Amino acid sequence: MNNVLPPDSLRGVRALVTGSSRGIGADTAGYLADAGAKVVINYRNKEARALKVVAGIEERGGEAIAVGADLTDPSSVAAMFAEVRERWGGLDLLVLNASGGMESGLGEDYAMRLNRDAQVSVLDAALPLLGAGSRVVFVTSHQAHFIETVPTMPEYEAVARSKRAGEDALRSRIPELQAAGVSFVVVSGDMIEGTITATLLERVNPGAIESRREAAGKLYNVAEFAAEVARAAVEEIPEDNTRLVGDVSSFVGD
Repeated sequence: MNNVLPPDSLRGVRALVTGSSRGIGADTAGYLADAGAKVVINYRNKEARALKVVAGIEERGGEAIAVGADLTDPSSVAAMFAEVRERWGGLDLLVLNASGGMESGLGEDYAMRLNRDAQVSVLDAALPLLGAGSRVVFVTSHQAHFIETVPTMPEYEAVARSKRAGEDALRSRIPELQAAGVSFVVVSGDMIEGTITATLLERVNPGAIESRREAAGKLYNVAEFAAEVARAAVEEIPEDNTRLVGDVSSFVGD
């Protein structure tokens, strides 16, 4: 067990975390489950890995199910939420964690399809299950959140711009969400040590992570940043709907 959230503070909450078979998503799901939430572990094609996350949660006394879906395929997304409705009747928390764009062989437009289009389609599919008092959390990076004012590494720019486009598209829905009683918050962090994105970036630009670490003073690891995402699911939302994690002086000035 952990002390990220008080025990039983999420008892009765039904949560879905996209891209939660590993990394930040898996740790976020674990923190939510340890606080009493029932959690959907979403995966694209690694069912065994997702089931391992479920097993870990169950071993600690929590409840979780694994539901596969390709978030860039609307029919697959619809099937996922149909299963959630059948199993649990609805949702109280949606964490939009899944992202990508540096992978090879998925098409030049994959970053935009996943980081913008899929985020909107997942929200649309989830809305009928999200009642008043529920919350949507969107996970992003400082490199994406501040991309319009602060340049990022060339190797990451396409991903950053696609994630910012996704953030903007979701933010445009805030009035609609508020009218339905659904709160919304963006959680933005620096490069996270140990993520697949950081690994791929380091592969194409050796030394990139060390350089960013030196500039920031500290980079969060997966578990630390996931804890901030989990807290964002329950803590008061800032007035600008944005929770900035860690040092941002490189992005907003001293």
